[in-house]
Amino acid sequence: MEYLSTLDDKGRISLPARIRNGLKANSLILTKGNENSVWLFTPQEWEVFSEKLMAAPSLTMKESIIIQHRFIVPMVEMEIDKAGRIAIPQSLRDFAGLSRDCKILEARKHLELWDSGRYDAFLKANDEELQKVLEKMGPVALFT
Repeated sequence: MEYLSTLDDKGRISLPARIRNGLKANSLILTKGNENSVWLFTPQEWEVFSEKLMAAPSLTMKESIIIQHRFIVPMVEMEIDKAGRIAIPQSLRDFAGLSRDCKILEARKHLELWDSGRYDAFLKANDEELQKVLEKMGPVALFT
């Protein structure tokens, strides 16, 4: 799912009711994501994700340090307030280039927070790559 949301003057964003209602915890783990987005995890999903990330057997020491500094080090746990909002730390807002208009994407195991303009530009810039991937997938029966 894709939701539109607004970052307020205090750096808070409202989580859609559908997302809030599905959460068992009153907090989320936030970290830097790919392509200048912020990833949000429940504490339980963060444990699974971070363990898998750091247990990758093919990583060299240097690669492991790079992964740690991209995803693990900037991690912060933030509480969801009574109004269903979560504060986005300034460092993550700067990283993702978040402005007033944002999109919250519901991925399988996490949420992604994007600046609306950056997300639209990301999709447009990767449209050609998407077509290549779909061709590579071949005649997969996606809709049967």
